[in-house]
Amino acid sequence: MTILQDSFPYDVTPKPLPGIAPLVPVDGWVRQDEVFAQQMALRDQLLAQQRSKVHSDHGASLAAKVEVLENVLAIVRHRPGYTLTQTTVQRPDGVKVALDDDPLVVAARLVQEDLLVHEKPQGGDEHVLTAGVLCFPASWTLGEKAGNALVRIHKPVDDYHPDIARRVQRLFDGIQPGRPLWRHNVLRYRRAELFQPRSEMDPRHGDQDYGGGDFVRSEHQALVRMPKTRAVLFAIHTYVVLDRANDKTI
Repeated sequence: MTILQDSFPYDVTPKPLPGIAPLVPVDGWVRQDEVFAQQMALRDQLLAQQRSKVHSDHGASLAAKVEVLENVLAIVRHRPGYTLTQTTVQRPDGVKVALDDDPLVVAARLVQEDLLVHEKPQGGDEHVLTAGVLCFPASWTLGEKAGNALVRIHKPVDDYHPDIARRVQRLFDGIQPGRPLWRHNVLRYRRAELFQPRSEMDPRHGDQDYGGGDFVRSEHQALVRMPKTRAVLFAIHTYVVLDRANDKTI
């Protein structure tokens, strides 16, 4: 299934890591674009047919997952096309989502974002990825990352050296409720598919899919502090746009 946005809503010029900026408005980490229905249909399909590949829970606190869902519900109840009842939420595409599943899975079925929960163990030095729904991986797998701390999660990112690791951990420590942050990346792919998992052991350069091609992929990545549990939510909204300059069909 090829799902393409028409354009990017921000300048995708690459920035040095970590490239973090304040996110305005504060609920802007929940984004909706012209391919909402298609992305949500694919998300539902992946969760129904390959749930073990796109959902993971490595000891996340129930309170943190519930708080993420509460935040999502608080945002979407004021968005056009959503209808909330005691037991379901109807999305703008008409699909009704039951509220009786895992709270993080429910939240991820309501918005286009992949949702990754990070918690800092008592006495720990780093935040740990404790649970996630990752339906649109850009060359990584949730299975290899879940349950690990930030430095281990970023293997094998070449630019993620110790100084960057310390700065990112300070960001996670310093994020305040009601003051989310965001960044973006930009990658080129030869295939437009949103679900492109890749093991850490697979090559990153010179293979048939990654590192070149006519499809430009950018992730709007938001960091949001949950005020009650202090968990940090990493929310990823994925855009894929055809580079018209390289489009051989026009």
